[in-house]
Order: sequence, then structure tokens, then C-alpha cells
Amino acid sequence: MNDELQALENTHTWDLVDLSKGKHAMGCKWVYKIKTHSDGFIDRYKARSVAKGFTQEYGIDYEKTFAPVARLISVRSLIAVSVVRRWELFQMDVKNVFLNGELIEEVYMCPPPGSHHLPHQVCKLRRALYGLKQAPWAWFAKFSTIVGDFGFTSSSHDSALFIHKTDQGTILLLLYVDDMIITGDDTSRILDLKTYLNQHVEMKDLGKLSYFLGLEITSNSEG
Repeated sequence: MNDELQALENTHTWDLVDLSKGKHAMGCKWVYKIKTHSDGFIDRYKARSVAKGFTQEYGIDYEKTFAPVARLISVRSLIAVSVVRRWELFQMDVKNVFLNGELIEEVYMCPPPGSHHLPHQVCKLRRALYGLKQAPWAWFAKFSTIVGDFGFTSSSHDSALFIHKTDQGTILLLLYVDDMIITGDDTSRILDLKTYLNQHVEMKDLGKLSYFLGLEITSNSEG
């Protein structure tokens, strides 16, 4: 819980303010989860501060909500292409993914239990928080802008598949909420991409792809 509160503070997720007249503040709760490896062993214990977005009102607290995620057929196709072309597959994970999305609406929330604040203060959200109806849309819009500035364009077959043509070849990036697969034949540009992404959002480099959406992937010199 302390790690989560520190992450919220580091990303300046909200400002503590007095509630504006005529506005309401939605509730907030803690959600706990045990993250495990693919073999079932415990990876870490996780606490998440979640907004009670079910109390949001359309047109007041939110408008756009839809955000695409990679389809499983796209994941399988990407892996098949990389095998045929002998491209390496890399995986990266976005830390506190929805906190990277920026809000355009005026949204207020009660502070999370255990946080330090004055009794009359509420959180005026600056960034999307888990539980908000617009959180997935805000994150995908932010990510699309980030990779677009690097040179990627979205595929017409799957909006969550991004393609970058370089002087040396091609880079493909597939996004599923906070998990992404990166592959291609321009390895130096892939390294530049990893550095670039880390400069804009807090990332975890998981190395070569091994487990993704229930698929276990292994590789050797044969393919």
C-alpha cells in the first residue's frame, strides 16, 4: 500500500483541494492481489488504489471510454511472422499503466484510506486512476501519441498493433493494456525504442518473450 501511495505521489496523480460547489467526490477503495509466475509460484503482493467509477455520471465525469486491446489472432500472427523471419521477440510491461493517462474532465475523489490529508480535503484527479470509466481510453490515447512521435503508425487490421518502417527494416509493437510485444529486424532501433519508452513512462523490461496472455513461448537456435 505504501508503494502504491508513493507511486501516486511520484506521478502527481491528484491535487488535494476543497470540493468545488455543486461537485461530488466519488469513493475509493483498496484492492489486493497476489501476482504469480507462470509456474504458479508467488511473484509479489500487490495493492491497488481504485476509484469507485460506477458512481461517475456521463457528460460530467467522463465522455470517451473505449480503448482497443490486441486481439489474440494478432498475437499469434505476430509470433508466427517472427518465427518465419527469425526475429527476436521482446516483452515490456508498463508500471501503474493507467496513471500515465491524462484527464481532460474535472473529476474529484475521496482520498484513499491510509493517505495523509485534512478532513475536508478531496483529490482533484490530474491523471487517470484504476476504476475510472475513461482510464483505458486516456492511457491508449497517451501511448498512441508517444509511439507516434517515435515513428509508429497504427495497423488498419488491429488498432493495438503499431508498425515502424526504418532504414534497416521493420519494427512491430503489439499492446495489450500494460503488456507489449516488440519484434523486428532493426535491433539497434529496438534498443532506441526501449530507451525512448522508458523516458516517457515507467517501464519494466522483461527481456525475451516467455509468457503472454496464457501463451508460453520458448525459443532456441532452431526457431
